[in-house]
Amino acid sequence: MSGDRGGLLIVCLGNICRSPVVAEVVRHRFAAAGRSLVVESCGTGGWHVGHRADARMREAAREAGYDLSGHRARQIEAGDFQRFDRVLGMDLANLRDLTARCPPALRDKLGLFLPTAGVEGVVEVPDPYYGGPEDFRYVVALAERGADGLLARLGG
Repeated sequence: MSGDRGGLLIVCLGNICRSPVVAEVVRHRFAAAGRSLVVESCGTGGWHVGHRADARMREAAREAGYDLSGHRARQIEAGDFQRFDRVLGMDLANLRDLTARCPPALRDKLGLFLPTAGVEGVVEVPDPYYGGPEDFRYVVALAERGADGLLARLGG
């Protein structure tokens, strides 16, 4: 992944909570380490296309030093599987949806974010949408662990 042109696509359900913050944290951590990596996010569903990130996630991200103000949700497109080198879901349901949509020849690009990043003890990034502020802060913390894990795996 370190030298790949297409970079990383981070995917959750609606692209308003988990995937935008993970993408922003990964971009931020890589830039801080002097590394360049194309990172985008999207959702498997289209309910929130064009919407900003959830206000609670924007607040949790802001508290941790990340800016989601420019984010606008989008849904995954067929061309994304070709365009990106890795397409990583936040949870097993996202991965099932991605697998169903992805051409069989490109399925080796699919995975889960946390295991791909080498984070141990947690497989899925939980959806905080129906939770409280602590759930959103937990997702930011998992994003940081995952971003640091990707950097370590890529020799950052």
